[in-house]
Amino acid sequence: MERNGNTNGARHGHEVLEHDILIIGAGGAGLRAAIAATQRGLSVGVVTKSLLGKAHTVMAEGGVAAALGNVDSEDGWQTHFMDTLKAGKFLNNWRMAELFAKEAPDRVYELEQWGALFNRTPEGKISQRPFGAHTYTRLCHVGDRTGLEMIRTLQERTLATEAKVYMETSVTKLFQNDEGRVVGALAYTREAGKFIHFKAKAVIVATGGWGRIYKVTSNSWEGTGDGVVLAYNAGAELVDMEMVQFHPTGMVWPPGVRGLLVTEGVRGEGGFLRNSDGERFMENYDAERMELSSRDVVARANYTEVTEGRGSEHGGVFLDITHLGYNGIMKKLPTMYEQFLKLADIDISKEPMEVFPTIHYTMGGIKVDPETCATNVPGLYAAGEVGGGLHGANRLGGNSLSDLLVFGRRAGEGAAEYVKGNGYSAEIESSVVEDEKKRVVHPLERQDGDENPFHLQQELQEAMMEHANLMRNEDSLKEGLGKILAIKDRLPNVKVHGSTLFNPGWHASQDIHNLVQVSEIIVRAALERTERRGAQWRLDYDGPDDELGKINFIVKRDQQGEAGIEKREIPPMPDHLSRLFDDGDDKHGGEQGGKESQF
Repeated sequence: MERNGNTNGARHGHEVLEHDILIIGAGGAGLRAAIAATQRGLSVGVVTKSLLGKAHTVMAEGGVAAALGNVDSEDGWQTHFMDTLKAGKFLNNWRMAELFAKEAPDRVYELEQWGALFNRTPEGKISQRPFGAHTYTRLCHVGDRTGLEMIRTLQERTLATEAKVYMETSVTKLFQNDEGRVVGALAYTREAGKFIHFKAKAVIVATGGWGRIYKVTSNSWEGTGDGVVLAYNAGAELVDMEMVQFHPTGMVWPPGVRGLLVTEGVRGEGGFLRNSDGERFMENYDAERMELSSRDVVARANYTEVTEGRGSEHGGVFLDITHLGYNGIMKKLPTMYEQFLKLADIDISKEPMEVFPTIHYTMGGIKVDPETCATNVPGLYAAGEVGGGLHGANRLGGNSLSDLLVFGRRAGEGAAEYVKGNGYSAEIESSVVEDEKKRVVHPLERQDGDENPFHLQQELQEAMMEHANLMRNEDSLKEGLGKILAIKDRLPNVKVHGSTLFNPGWHASQDIHNLVQVSEIIVRAALERTERRGAQWRLDYDGPDDELGKINFIVKRDQQGEAGIEKREIPPMPDHLSRLFDDGDDKHGGEQGGKESQF
């Protein structure tokens, strides 16, 4: 049952609200988890840092990857599973990938039953489009605004339940009882700065990624790594944190929109990539798949063409879809047409787009059990981009939206079963709540301190762009780590002015701790993975390392509060899955086809 009341703190009061399950994040994963949990008769609270309907899920425009076989009847879960493992260079959790590929079609049809308006084939089936590194035409889509339609549908379904949504509310800490079980969280309203103590028997983290650690990103302002750091500070294990995806195509011009996503649907609908010499250069990097190669390969190709002097006027490459014509573009890519016309004054039916890689997604995240999405911390669950394991070293386009549906549902069910199966109290010592409130308001109330959180974030973004970008090497990573640790040392001196009312500086003083922590973890893990694999492209090594191809790097906070990294061997794949792959495939080298193996 939900309960609320008021208690007075030493300096700031707080409200107490109680739910069976607290979900942090209202994107696709969080909403799907809420639907699953409420179906089991539990009280659910959903906390969102932004407004309902504004989650970053809306930026996933291309489609939902699922082996429906509506366009290519040969497609099936087995091929989708193999494509996912090959793209991830076999660092993936194979059980997650198996469940994902098998269940994605049902989750899409469920979304359709709930009112999602998919594009249709002439026969009236859900239409599917081709996408990079997918063997078959597999992406179920709603023009080029699939994520928006997904959020709309899940939002309406959630609002039809008894789930309570708390908008514009930020969570600062997960509370644990004496046994280490997660039993709630502290949050504050962003508008007024009022504290809320959420009591809950289980918490699901569904907060998305952390692209805002970089200067050029497709991520919106919310992507500051809150969820992954909340879980890490509670003792959760993280996996594959070195793996950050650079989407091949972000806007280049004008500067104010640099990094804004240009959907892979443009290439899926036949868009060509050309350099300043007019060459269709993907032939030099993956002659078989060309523009529909995997994202890591296309991103490195775009990056290389520009750095070697064959870039466009504004430092990108050209993406040309003019051959579709105005009518074809308005039918299949209307959002892209409007985006370029309004933001860059470019008519993409008449001239090409200028694009360059942008930080888009993180493959790494909180390590979870594939069946239930439980973490190693009792009472804590995770789903969506904040969770790690499914995508390995590189994510296939379109797999993100089906990931949200499959594991959002599993997280909601897993947390519900946990709550129903135990009688743990959500009570904690009042001093724990008061200590956290004092920590959160300290930047406002301190008398000394001269560090501006916005300036620190800017310095951090510059360091990550310079030292942890698309191409990496040991010297640069070590230099970047030094800069991050220097910023970390300055965090205790952050001071902001004003009150808790309408105060972006205060919010930034919370965000900067998460941004610095996740940046440190990424760089430390990148230093450990001494090979070229997927998104981790070390220029000081010649290629993939067979032994490292069998290893996940697990990051966990040690007793001193520092990031401890453990090498953990990936369990062998069972026969029924390993037999799916041809004998000639290199399961640990992972790169497929032609010149891609050297790139």
